[in-house]
Amino acid sequence: MATPTDDNPTPNPDDYIDTAFGSALSQRYLVYALSTITARSLPDLRDGLKPVHRRLLWAMRAMRLDPSQGYKKSARVVGDVIGRFHPHGDTAVYDAMVRLAQDFSLRYPLVDGQGNFGNIDGDNAAAYRYTEARLTRVAIDLMSGLDEGTVDFKPTYNGEDHEPEIMPGLFPNLLANGASGIAVGMATNIPPHNAAEVIGAALVLIDNPDASLVDLLVHVQGPDFPTGGILPDGPETIVHAYETGRGSFRVRARFSTGRQEDGSWEETGLEKQAGGVWQLVISEIPYGVAKGKLIEQIAQLIADKKLPILEDVRDESAEDLRIVLVPKSRNVDPDILKDSLYRLTDLENRFALNLNVLDATRTPKVMGLHQLLSEWLAHQIIVLVRRAEHRIAKIDDRLELVAGYLIAFLNLDRVIEIIRYEDEPKATMIAEFELTDRQAEAILNMRLRSLRKLEEMELKREQDELAAERDELAKLIESPARQRTRLKRDLTALRKVYGLDTLLGARRTTLIEAAPTREIPLDAMIEKEPLTVILSKRGWIRAQRGHVAPEQWSEFKFKEGDELAFAVHAQTTDKLLIAASDGRFYTIGGDKLPGGRGFGEPLRVMVDIDSDAKIVALTPAVADGRLLLASSSGHGFVAQMQDVIAETRKGRNVVNLKAKSQLLVARVIADVHDSIAVIGENRKLVVFPLAEVPVMTRGQGVMLQRYRDGGLSDIITFTFTDGLSWPMGGDTGRIRTETDVKPWRVARGASGRMPPTGFPRNNRFA
Repeated sequence: MATPTDDNPTPNPDDYIDTAFGSALSQRYLVYALSTITARSLPDLRDGLKPVHRRLLWAMRAMRLDPSQGYKKSARVVGDVIGRFHPHGDTAVYDAMVRLAQDFSLRYPLVDGQGNFGNIDGDNAAAYRYTEARLTRVAIDLMSGLDEGTVDFKPTYNGEDHEPEIMPGLFPNLLANGASGIAVGMATNIPPHNAAEVIGAALVLIDNPDASLVDLLVHVQGPDFPTGGILPDGPETIVHAYETGRGSFRVRARFSTGRQEDGSWEETGLEKQAGGVWQLVISEIPYGVAKGKLIEQIAQLIADKKLPILEDVRDESAEDLRIVLVPKSRNVDPDILKDSLYRLTDLENRFALNLNVLDATRTPKVMGLHQLLSEWLAHQIIVLVRRAEHRIAKIDDRLELVAGYLIAFLNLDRVIEIIRYEDEPKATMIAEFELTDRQAEAILNMRLRSLRKLEEMELKREQDELAAERDELAKLIESPARQRTRLKRDLTALRKVYGLDTLLGARRTTLIEAAPTREIPLDAMIEKEPLTVILSKRGWIRAQRGHVAPEQWSEFKFKEGDELAFAVHAQTTDKLLIAASDGRFYTIGGDKLPGGRGFGEPLRVMVDIDSDAKIVALTPAVADGRLLLASSSGHGFVAQMQDVIAETRKGRNVVNLKAKSQLLVARVIADVHDSIAVIGENRKLVVFPLAEVPVMTRGQGVMLQRYRDGGLSDIITFTFTDGLSWPMGGDTGRIRTETDVKPWRVARGASGRMPPTGFPRNNRFA
């Protein structure tokens, strides 16, 4: 326990205040919350600065770090700020200073940094002992008028110095450079804008305080980020955001090969090379996105094979940003690649607008653009009037002295006599000439060389000029119309400095309305190439490039004891449907198959097929394709291919089977087919219309043929008028067609009759 001392006396119980804990906690937390809101997190709408930024600029001004002067170590600036004005950690102050110097963070940097102040890659700045800094022209414009009585000053935290409560300059820093911060229960997020456009909107409000938001947005087109980029949002989104003070903007990277001779941009970003090969070039990225992390993000997509149409990403940046994207082949659609990158990476992100600021009474408010500019102009009028009042006071002081000098010149001989012979010349002159104390003191301090006729003429001229200036300033203070005219003139002059035709003021972010990014299906990201898919009886699968003719299938090689089970022509963009005897369907992408060299890979490594199940069919899925499914029990139905595609390795259960039965046939139905032929193990054949079989997504189906013993042997669809065809026996390859199949045409579910003479003994149609 601490021992009581003079500095730490024993507490007196009578000094305790009995209060509820919740009430005490709420009161103290409210004080903390207000401190965070007003002194740390939210900017003031009048100068767009937080206290730490304001103190940084004030300290650098006191150190005479003007743009025309040399740089000084950042450590000196940081030390001066935390020692005199801002009693916080040096890291927080230096981080704030670094941001003020980064041309990729601020649209109009307030600090001119020399050394490593970080970069767009996301690298941190060097320590403050290695960097140097001075103010920029923008900062000087923002602080213009500090010595002219335009703002109030307050004591610093220790009372040893003073600092301005606000910066009086005309530069519209709040919107021009934006701000972000998180307070207690509220936050702010203001994007940078173009200063010339903001001034243009302010001029509209000076002429017409009731101007509509649409009139203002003729000038303020939207955010103007220091890193450029594209705003693809439509006018409705922009109007709503600036009307309410809340909203969000989409920001996209710019695909560009650079600025052309006529000043335009080649927006496609396509760099064509020899042989029809091309690559995409990114010249600008969204605001707040670190280039290094963005490239890592794209590279990870390539590594994870989530963007199969992209081959490589390279950073070729020097002074200008240049990110090169190499497609998988020249056949890739550039628009699909762009949309995929917009959706999967930070090449498109959102900037949330939250115009939450402190007004002139230090009260946090969310304002629309109209209110924000109106209150900022009201502040500038106050600054204008205070500057005029300060100047009038200076003029009055000078006129007082000039009047005294003129009295001295008119009575020069008597003044000299008084100075030579009187013991108290000051008092004598005051009494004799009705001078003020300041006038008499100034006359006594005059140099002998000033006692010239020319000096008298200069004083009269100065007196007339000062009187005229004072008269104009007095009229300015009394007339709101004159105030608006003067403010309009000053803003017009400032707009020329930051005009759209200047290097610093040229708009960087382009407004190009575009639809939201579309979700690109995986098929569209795969380069379309022909394949011949080969599946062996033991379940080994592979894909040979190109469509191998059926007469060459016998040349495929397999492991010893294995042979061909299925071979189909497909494309890399196809989804392959695999039907198993247990009624489940599995799906594999054509681009996921192993190459044709070697024996391939076991199918069961790719999908979870039951070890007792056999592969019944292998076919590419077609958008409007249909399958005829039949089980050994004689039941079946028609299924749409899109309905049997499986999304997981476990597949999809499509056919419900009776006990001891299995899926026997899964055949593609041609569009021209209108009939079904079924033959059972009892060698009975039935033919009936295809329309009698229902279309189902899952189930057992209907009875196709009735059996007393055995089950279904084979089933096929055909065109009734063309007749029923089957292969002849042996290796002749001849086909026989029975054109008259009316004798076998019955209702679905009948037992049937013996097939035509010459039908294969294995009871198979193919």
